[in-house]
Amino acid sequence: MYKLLLFLFSTFFLKATTLKIASYNVENLFDMQNNTTEYKQYKPNKHNWIRKNFQKKLLNISEVICDMNADIIGLQEIENENVLKLLKKNLRRVGCYYKYHAITHKKSSAIQVAILSKIPIQSTKDIIVNRKLNYRNILEAKFILGAKPFYLFVNHWTSKRSSESKRIKSAHTLMNRLKKLPKESEYIILGDFNNDYDEYFWESPTAINHVLKTITKEEKFFRINSLNFTELAHYNLWLELENYKRWSHNFYGNKQALDAIVLPSTLFDGKGLEYVNDSFSVFKKRYLFHAKGYIFRWEIKKDRHKGKGYSDHLPIYALFSTSKIFEKKQNVMKIGSIDELYAPSPHFPLLLQNVKVIAIEKNKVIISQKISKKNILIYGVEDSMLLEKRYDIMVYGHKKYKGEYEIIDFEIEKRYDVSTLNKE
Repeated sequence: MYKLLLFLFSTFFLKATTLKIASYNVENLFDMQNNTTEYKQYKPNKHNWIRKNFQKKLLNISEVICDMNADIIGLQEIENENVLKLLKKNLRRVGCYYKYHAITHKKSSAIQVAILSKIPIQSTKDIIVNRKLNYRNILEAKFILGAKPFYLFVNHWTSKRSSESKRIKSAHTLMNRLKKLPKESEYIILGDFNNDYDEYFWESPTAINHVLKTITKEEKFFRINSLNFTELAHYNLWLELENYKRWSHNFYGNKQALDAIVLPSTLFDGKGLEYVNDSFSVFKKRYLFHAKGYIFRWEIKKDRHKGKGYSDHLPIYALFSTSKIFEKKQNVMKIGSIDELYAPSPHFPLLLQNVKVIAIEKNKVIISQKISKKNILIYGVEDSMLLEKRYDIMVYGHKKYKGEYEIIDFEIEKRYDVSTLNKE
């Protein structure tokens, strides 16, 4: 019977080949059973964690998952398989049927990572990072599309309260497993990495950038066309969005891209499963936000559950297809000037050399360049560019806002030391 289902599914996928794959940290989905491993605020019938509030949390998370309608979704902060099955049951009740599921089984851990899937899961395994409680297992799942497998790895690395060395250990464990996969395997890495996509990019090694190799040896992000097909390197889908849109978690105004989908070169090689150009996005429905614009997370006030809210993370998703529809983006770099960004169709990527920050306000800066008559604003800058300092920047995109052009997608290629600046 199982082989028959696989055959029928494979035949179906020869015609309908697009998959939506998502990741969502649901923020502490605990059930009403006392397993002694719960966080203090989720002890059954304590702190107003009563059945009514549990059912409300279950319904709210189901609303998000159902609305997003992914074919496969990786979940973080699921207490155990019991609550995962209750989530499946509740989803079916509201019209979203996920027949297949998988979850890690780390003993004594308060939370696990899991998968809900509309397509068959051929096999799963726990990848053990460390048996200590502050490390979470990584969930590996194998799927079959047609006759070819692909793998999904669901991660939830240690929290930002812990040292980067712990996340680096998780990243090394994952990379060691990837090296053992058959040559040219197709896989998708996703989850809550508790690393921003450019975490400490200019300061020290990080798990997601240096260990997972989302950056080159020169510490530049791998773009699609620069992925190394001969070594284990990865492309972080956050680079598909403008700088100011790269966030799924907002901690007291500090917007970060802690959740991510990271892909190898085999998802861009024109064979088997392929990433669909520009399909990566953050699920940002209005009901997931308060009126003032911050994320409507599950509310606990004065140590009591209020029975409303969703999660402190927003879901992310991307599309993948077995059709040969992927086209590599042109990535021939040109050295140019700010003035060229005011042309009708500027060339991207455009390298602007020796630009100077002449004004700064919150997350916006204005830059000038000796060879240019015009200045231009960069939107989506946090602390990476400082007043009166000079940089080389690679520009990947811009737009016109209220009649003025502004750069919205860029990378810093070089930082000029104060002592070596050209004297004006």
